[in-house]
Parts: sequence; structure tokens; C-alpha cells
Amino acid sequence: MTDPVYKTDALIAEDIDAYLEKHQHKTMLRFITCGSVDDGKSTLIGRLLYDSKMIFEDQLEALSNDSKKVGTQGQEIDFALLVDGLAAEREQGITIDVAYRFFATESRKFIVADCPGHEQYTRNMVTGASTADLACILIDARKGVLVQTKRHSFLCHQLGIKNLVLAVNKMDLIDYDQEKYDAIIADYKAFAESIGIESFTAIPISGLAGDNITSKSENTGWYNGPTLMEHLEAVEVRSDANLAKPFRMPVQWVNRPNLDFRGFSGFISTGSVKPGDKVRSLPSGKTSTVKSVVTMDGGLEQGIAGQSVTITLDDEIDCSRGDVLAAADSPPEVADQFESTIVWMDEDPLVVGRAYWMKLGTQMVSVTVAEPKYEINVNTMEHLAAKTLELNSIGVSEITTDKQIVFDPYEENRALGGFILIDKISNRTVGAGMLHFSLRRAQNVHWQAVDITRDDHAAMKNQRPRVLWFTGLSGSGKSTIANEVEKKLAIMNRHTFLLDGDNVRHGLNKDLGFTESDRIENIRRIGEVAKLMTDAGLIVLTAFISPFRADRQLVRDMMGEGEFIEIHVDTPLEVAEQRDVKGLYKKARAGELKNFTGIDSPYEEPEEPEIRVNTVAMSPEEAADYIIKQILPLK
Repeated sequence: MTDPVYKTDALIAEDIDAYLEKHQHKTMLRFITCGSVDDGKSTLIGRLLYDSKMIFEDQLEALSNDSKKVGTQGQEIDFALLVDGLAAEREQGITIDVAYRFFATESRKFIVADCPGHEQYTRNMVTGASTADLACILIDARKGVLVQTKRHSFLCHQLGIKNLVLAVNKMDLIDYDQEKYDAIIADYKAFAESIGIESFTAIPISGLAGDNITSKSENTGWYNGPTLMEHLEAVEVRSDANLAKPFRMPVQWVNRPNLDFRGFSGFISTGSVKPGDKVRSLPSGKTSTVKSVVTMDGGLEQGIAGQSVTITLDDEIDCSRGDVLAAADSPPEVADQFESTIVWMDEDPLVVGRAYWMKLGTQMVSVTVAEPKYEINVNTMEHLAAKTLELNSIGVSEITTDKQIVFDPYEENRALGGFILIDKISNRTVGAGMLHFSLRRAQNVHWQAVDITRDDHAAMKNQRPRVLWFTGLSGSGKSTIANEVEKKLAIMNRHTFLLDGDNVRHGLNKDLGFTESDRIENIRRIGEVAKLMTDAGLIVLTAFISPFRADRQLVRDMMGEGEFIEIHVDTPLEVAEQRDVKGLYKKARAGELKNFTGIDSPYEEPEEPEIRVNTVAMSPEEAADYIIKQILPLK
């Protein structure tokens, strides 16, 4: 086995400027290494770094700042030390997260993401794979295809990675046995075909010994394919494939340094654009013509996929951050209901019906997830019944956004088809997903415009619509105080309606129980009813325990600015339990009543309510008077 010969070092020594110019225009391949624990990912990356004679960023910067001719003495990295360093990271637990490495050869630059092999860190693997052009799936030749091999392969396929390399590692530990290698390939091929993987490139390697990494190995004379490096240098990068697709650019910001310039800045995800092209702004649907395509370095004849540019238009059309500029004759879809695949990435399970933030490109919307149609068993590919999704679960579910978004199916465009889910309270990223298609009902149901508007209804009643949302423990006095407030508003000739928790469960919500998902749906329905009533110009009072902050926030997000008034009827649990007018606490303590707030189900107090009343210090009438003073004037 001979060492690879690269001319990079010689070029650096002869002409650093020429090297930097050549380096700048190389294509970039992003790839990941993944697979089961201890399949040799870090060792393989160490070998790639060593054999490609990587120049660290600080060395490159020093070279670029020095106009002298620089020799290469002392730049070679000892492979054993490098692998020891990567192994030390693994022992310290660093590689539970994704570790990114940069290296380059004469023909291409590379960013490799070293993804953890542990099942509990599947979410980290998804993060690394989300931007990859290629996945190098490692298999320990002694162990063959494992569950985590299948899990990572399935995720790579779902994430749209078309270029898969099956690197059968540690061939030196099975004496380069072709029969064992062929058996592993046959086993993996059967699995790959079952999940829809049409092709992959299999390579027998040894990361430690260097077999078939950058040079053909004499130990595998029976193998006639490329080395791993040859394949990495030759494979098509995603940016090349994206160039042939229709133009798409999510708008990141509107650039207006002066009155004479208004540009729309963003990253071109697919296609190309040039002055004179017709483009469409979505979701508004307005069209215009491209006037110029510019960067910090000046105007461009054409902007292409993979570039960040600013586009100016001939017309002043409605377009802002979160919108998408697209080819006028081939625009993406706009919808608010979808089928999606979701990878759940949080310790807390998915709460069906709860509102999460959904970030797709530059768009941020509120989204609710329906009960999964099924969960996928990555070992058998069975579709399993599921009520929710646990950590690292993969499921298919319908989702609904609070407004229409611009999207392409994920398999066509990652930028407009891939999303993350964010918990509204903790701000944690809890899931990642892929949009497959919009639901037919999303296309068939349209908002009907009416002539008598919300403002008209409010003007007739001479008041400003609001929602007075009373929340607190059972027995805190919510209904009593809300009733007192409504009576006082009636004396003031205000048009109101009181929605009480028990009353609503006699009709609209009689089909709901008291599980967490049922409570969420209960509050969602009440929020929608309250919103319709405010559209009619009413002041709506609601008296519900509504124990979860996220669900109260969901209703707040439905309303206009300043129209949702959260009123915390603050009563200690021991006081509410002493009152126990309905005998519910007694039943809950006896185990006769499950999921009772304050006993075996949590109550999340408002952190910053607009109004807080202490029912230990105030009578119901005093509390009502205090609330009226706080919300006046009502016009």
C-alpha cells in the first residue's frame, strides 16, 4: 500500500496566492459518518484527515497572511496522535454531540460530521444529516448489520440523502475475508431495498490500517471498486442537483439602506435567477421582474443555488421576512395542513394537540400535531399503533399550522420541506420533520370574506372585544368571580358572554375526558369559540382551570394584541382543598378521581398574568371590583 500523492503542499510552497484562489473555487461536499457504537467512525475520520494532509484553519490563516513562500516542514500530522485525540474526545463523552471536521484535497473541500452511535443521541445524528450530501454508514465487519445501522440508514433515506456509502470497517480483524464481506453486503442490500434505498456504494476498509481509504489495498485484491476518497471526490454534490430545479429563495430580510434601494436578501436553495426573470412572492402570489442580483462584491449576471444574494425588483410588491421568492411559472405550494414524518428529539413525549413553534426556512408559525397515524419500527419497518411519540421515535402524523406556509415536499427541496419543532415554554428544539404533501382538505377549504367586519361588530356595541381568561385551581373561585365581573359589566351596558368550564362540558366538549390530551383539546376548542365571539364584538369571560401554560399561550396567540387578559385566581392548594365544594379533592385523594389538577396532574401557574387576585385576602365582590378597575376603559 502506497501513500497518496497530493500536489497541494507544493503549490503552497510555490505560490500561496494561487493556492488560495484554487482552494476558494473548489466544490464542497458535506457528509456524515454514522452507524452503531464503536464501528470506528472517529478512527476513519482521523485517517481521512491524516491521509489528506489536512491544514488546520489557523495554519491556513497564517499562510494567507504571509506573502512569502512557505515550506511544508513540520505540517505533517502523526496519525497515531490524531486518532488518540479523537479517542480521548469519545472517552470524555464529547462525541455524544456532532463533531464537525474540515479537510481538503486537490479537487474538493469537505466538511464531515462525526455523528454519535448511541441510540439515545439519534437526535444529534439527525442534526448532522440534515445538511449532508452523503452518508458514510459504518459497519463493524465482525458484527455485521445492527439495529442502529438500520436506524441510521432509514433516517438518512428519510432525510433525502441520495448518496450512501456502506463502509465495512475493521476488515483487518476478519483477515480481509471476502465471503464474510459479501454476506454483510447481501444482508444490508435486503434491508435497504425494503425501505426504498435504490442504490449504495459498498467499500471494504480499515480505518486503522488505512485499507481502501485513499489508496487501493493489496489485502483486498478481490475488490475492484473505488477507494473511499476517490468516491468522495467524484460524487455529485447537492448544490449541483439543486441548480436544475426551479428557483426558490426564502427571504431572510428586506434590505433598505436608503429610499432608492429595496432589496430582498436570502439564500438561494434551488435553481437560478438573473435580471429580467419573472418571480412570484409567496404566499401573497404577487409577481414582478428581477431588476438586479447583487452581493457585497457587486452585481451578478446570475445567482445560483448555494449563494446568498440580494434581489431587487421592478415593482414594490408585498414581500417580507418569511416569504419566498420563486420562479413565477413554477411556484411552490401554499397550505396549512400536511402529512409529515416526525423524529421526536426530546425527553418529554409529544403532546398531541399542544401548540409548538414550527420553523421552516425563514418561516415561523404555530403548529399542532395530531395523534400519529403510526410509529415506525426501524428494525422491522412495521407500522405500530401509537398515541404519542417518545424520545427518538419516528412517526407519521398530520400537522396543522395557524396560518398558511410556503412549502415544497422534502424530497424535492430540503429548505422548504424540512422543519423543526420548538417547545413554546422552554424554547427547546423537541422534534424535526419532513413535509410530504398538503392535505386535500387544506386545498378545498377557503376563508370566505364577509362585508360586516370584526371592527363593525365592535363599533355597534361601542366596546373593544376582549377575552378575560380566568385560570386557577379547582375551588379557587374562578366561576364565582367571573360571574360577579359579568354582572358588573352588564350594569355598564357591556355586551358579554361567560364560558364556564363545567357548562361547556355538558355540550360542546361532552366527548372529552380529563387526560392531558383531552384537556389540551378542551382549551383549544374554547379558544376557537372565544375567538369567534370576539369577532362578534363581545367581551368573553372564560372560567377554566386550563392548567398548562402552553395551552393558555395557544389561545393568547389566537387573539389580537392586548385582547387576551390572563387573570390568575391565586388560591393555595390547601385552601382550595378545604373549600372542596364539589367533593372532588376528597375523591382524588381517595384515588377515585384520576388526573385531577393539583393532586396527580400538575397546575402550571401563570408567570406574568395581566391580573392576579388573591382570594384568601379578597372576597369575590372585591376581586371583581379590582378586575373591573384594571380592564377599564373597555373602549
